Amino acid sequence: MTTPSRTVSVFGATGQQGGALAGAILGAPERPFAVRALTRTPGSDAARALERAGAEVVRADLDDAATLAPALEGSYGAFVVTDFWQDMDADHEKARAAAAAAACAHANVQHVIWSTLDDTRECVPLDDDRMPTLQGRYKVPHFDAKADADAYFSDAGVPTTFLRATFFWENLLTMSAPQRGEDGVLRLALPMGDSPLSGIAVRDVGRIARAVLERGTDLIGATVPVAGEHLPVAEMARRLSAVLDEPVEYVPMDPDAFRALGFPGADEVGNMFQYYRDCAERFTAARDLAAVRALDPGLQDFDHWLAAHRDELRAALAPDPDDANAR
Repeated sequence: MTTPSRTVSVFGATGQQGGALAGAILGAPERPFAVRALTRTPGSDAARALERAGAEVVRADLDDAATLAPALEGSYGAFVVTDFWQDMDADHEKARAAAAAAACAHANVQHVIWSTLDDTRECVPLDDDRMPTLQGRYKVPHFDAKADADAYFSDAGVPTTFLRATFFWENLLTMSAPQRGEDGVLRLALPMGDSPLSGIAVRDVGRIARAVLERGTDLIGATVPVAGEHLPVAEMARRLSAVLDEPVEYVPMDPDAFRALGFPGADEVGNMFQYYRDCAERFTAARDLAAVRALDPGLQDFDHWLAAHRDELRAALAPDPDDANAR
């Protein structure tokens, strides 16, 4: 007789982290858990793909509290993640986290994994003028708002594991991708100096979250900071060069110059990288790679991630055939 699977409700199941956990559970050889994919858009292609893979798809919107309790009903576990980048409003992100915590408490969820981040103000206080204070009371709002929101889960009495993520290597395909200059050379320009950057594959965040659930009550109340490898960006550029078969130069920008680039969120991202740089020793020390690998023996280092994404990287960073400098 098989044991009935326990339902894990996954917020943001069509996004990066939630999708990684849903995939990790659905792809496991044995399925001790069933996936309830929570999404604002149950009719989307991504939601339908999850349904075909075996997930139950349910509408839930963190901006509509009335949708949350029904969505979580009967759940053993829940994975909660919020999206700062939707409107880049830290207080809005905190309101969504508070709604999720209250709904998990109401539904008597037995194990919540809250995808959170470090409080940057512990290393760079608000009165420290190394970097500007943003949105009134944060140094890196998408970090600090999540750190503030940890208390919502604790105060509500929700059995929670606090999973602290880090820089996703997938950002090298999008927002942090090397840029090709007018001379045709790829350059990775980040305000990191010589400090190591902790990175991880999104896939592995999902696998680690699944492992946390599989450990039962062992990690309830624990903070689990994760990473796949700590590497100086110059070394990352060198390894990118090998994969792309062309040079990638690292340009260590000044944080003020990065914040002045003017794209939406430039000050936020500039502060984030400066935090990674100035607080590297503290940040990397919190992420014991051996401990992370004990949770996920298949944890990828940067070389393994590069090999798995070689074709995507080459397609994304290929020279423009219409650019005369690239011919």
